[in-house]
Order: sequence, then structure tokens, then C-alpha cells
Amino acid sequence: MAALNSIACRKPIVKSQSFPDFSPILPSTRLSHKTSSNLLKLNPKNRRNWVIQSVTEDKELAPKKNSHSHEPKKLLFPNGSKTLEASSSEVGGGHGDGGDGHDDVEKLSSRAINASIVLGFGTLAVSKLLTIDHDYWHGWTLYEVLRYVPQHNWIAYEQALKANPVIAKMAISGIVYSIGDWIAQCYEGKPLFDFDRTRMFRSGLVGFTLHGSLSHYYYQFCEALFPSDDWWVVPAKVIFDQTVWAAIWNSIYFVILGFLRFESSANIYKELKATFWPMLTAGWKLWPFAHVITYGVIPIEQRLLWVDCVELIWVTILSTYSNEKSEARITEPTMDADSNSSNNPPEE
Repeated sequence: MAALNSIACRKPIVKSQSFPDFSPILPSTRLSHKTSSNLLKLNPKNRRNWVIQSVTEDKELAPKKNSHSHEPKKLLFPNGSKTLEASSSEVGGGHGDGGDGHDDVEKLSSRAINASIVLGFGTLAVSKLLTIDHDYWHGWTLYEVLRYVPQHNWIAYEQALKANPVIAKMAISGIVYSIGDWIAQCYEGKPLFDFDRTRMFRSGLVGFTLHGSLSHYYYQFCEALFPSDDWWVVPAKVIFDQTVWAAIWNSIYFVILGFLRFESSANIYKELKATFWPMLTAGWKLWPFAHVITYGVIPIEQRLLWVDCVELIWVTILSTYSNEKSEARITEPTMDADSNSSNNPPEE
């Protein structure tokens, strides 16, 4: 009996159900199990609030899943784009100084070519001028050689004018227009031997083919147009030269240079329209004073030589005006493209 009473007095031990750790509502289940005895004491309203709070806590504890987790992440490079752009230093063969070294070699070679051209033609010209009497130097002293050099060179120039005046004047104008363009480039800030050979050749070509020949026939036409020797003839020639002839020649110079630069007719017309009046008025500050000597003192056969000496200044102005307009037109699209690329960032 005692054994039976002891067994009857013992309360059965009920093991609590264990919940797996992988259950997605594990925190709320454990909480509700521990507080199951208090649920009966809560009124319906408080019980509803407690259930809502428990579900909210479960959502906060649950890990957030990215709906696009299966998509590979898109890398953004430091420049903000999706593609890696090679820097300018890496493009030139992977070495930072490769491009600069190549540019330095090109500059040195260009300077060497320019220096060779200048020194070669300069040496040829000086030697021709100084050796005009080399067939008669036997027994001459150095003083006698230098004394007769200017006189005999002038005689040779006059003989060339009588033999073939057009070719002689074309050669002089070609040399003057080449040197004038070189002076213009130096005036624009380029070093002495960094001049643009193509640009200087274009200017010299215009002077050789057009200025020398046209000027030869123009001065003859001007003498036929004003045959009188009265006092008013010189001012009349100056006015005609600086209105009709200046307008014609400036237009020819700009148009021919534009075609030699392979520009379109629209661009040539635009440049001519923009520079016509400024160039005409700029000539009025120089040529009226020079042409008082041209038409009042210089004989007709030597007028082009005097005019070409003054042209060294005028061609500098002409070449500067023409090439400034052309370079500004070329650089404008580049600047517009750079500004558009900076205002429009690459799309991601």
C-alpha cells in the first residue's frame, strides 16, 4: 500500500515540446509558450495588440532577401562609368612617357628641317649676292669686292627686268610673301624654327603665282588710267589703289588661301565677309603714306620692288588675319564637343 500511495502521489512529468531552431517563427513561438498562462488574463484588445507586436518583431528579426540577388553586381569605375577607360598615358604603349617622348622627337625633327630650310636658302641667297662679281675677282681686294656688290646686284636686277619682267617680279613677290608669313608666325608667338612650313609655302605660292604677275599688269593699267602729270594724279592713284585694287587683291588672297587649305566655299565666303572691311580699313593706316612714294617718286618698273619691301609688314597683317579666322573656326567644334561631353555625363 505504501508503494502504491507513493506512486499515486507523484505527478506525471510532461516534457515540453521542443521547437526546431530552423523555424521562421521561433522567437514568437517561444515567447507565446512562456507566456501562455498570461494569455488568459489579457482582454481581447490587448491580446490583438500583442500578437501584432510579436509578428512585427519576427519580421524585423528575419533576414532581408534581395529580389535581385541572382543578378551579378555591376561594377562602377572611379570615373562613374561602367567601362574602364584607359588613360592617355597608358594608350601610348603602356608607358606614361611614351607619347611625350614621341612628341619631343617629332618637334626636334621638325625644328631641324625648318632650320635646314632657312639656313640653306639664306646661305644660297647671301652667296649669290656676294659672288655677283666672282668672274672678275682676280686681283681684287676685299674692300673692292664689297664696294661693287650692291651696284652690280642692282644692274643684274634691271637686266632681269628687261629680259623677263613678269618672272622677275613673281620671284620677288614669292620670296616676300614667304618671309612675311614667317614673320607673322613669329609675331603670333611661335619660336623661330617652329613655323608651319605648309602655311608659309601657301603664302609664298600665292605671292609667286598671283601677286607678282597681277601687280605688274595693274601698275601698267593704272598709268593708262591716269595718263596726266598734274598734281592731282598721285592722290587719285592712291585713292584708286586703296579702294578698288585693295578690295580686289585682299579678296583674291583670302579666297586662294582658303582653297589651298581645302576649305568649303561657304567657309571661305564667311571668312571673307568677316574680314573684308577690317582688312580694307587696316590698309588705310599704312598704304596711303607708302603709295605717295610709289606713285610720286618710284619709276613704274621698280614700283613692285618698293611695294614688296612694304609688303613685308602688310603680308604679316594679312597672314595673321587669315589664319586666325581659320584656326578659330577649326577649334570651335572641338571646344563645343568638349563642353557637350562635360555637360552630358555617361549613362550608367
